[in-house]
Amino acid sequence: MDLILWRHAEAEPGEPDEGRALTPKGHKQAARMADWLDRNLPDSCRILVSPATRTVQTVDALDRKYKVVPELAPDRNAEDLLRAANWPDSREPVLIVGHQPTLGLVAAQLIGGQPQEWSLRKANVWWIAQRERGDVTTNYIKAVIAPELISATKSHPH
Repeated sequence: MDLILWRHAEAEPGEPDEGRALTPKGHKQAARMADWLDRNLPDSCRILVSPATRTVQTVDALDRKYKVVPELAPDRNAEDLLRAANWPDSREPVLIVGHQPTLGLVAAQLIGGQPQEWSLRKANVWWIAQRERGDVTTNYIKAVIAPELISATKSHPH
């Protein structure tokens, strides 16, 4: 199974937390990352998104169908995220658009094998995949990409 973790792009400060919107920089970050994801995600990829405004605005740049999932909200935990993604049993890749510290905790658990507070920077994508060799299944990092490493390929109305 492939699990792609996408942290929301830069958002405005303020309260309530779930209503914070992307900044102009955040819209640019989301658009660049969406271009890269659109070129690399399989068509069969399920896309699950936190109900927070900033995550929905981030995934809207991808222009693909997605499902808002309450289990991915900022106050939820790594177990909720993995359950929502159906890890490790999903038949198709799953893209999660979510928040810190949950995304970092999931990455640390799947790659490092124990809970640690890893930090995924805003708008970054961590692509975690599984490899099966005989009776042994291992997780590995397939890609880590930041929006500033992606050249703009087309103009966006944001």
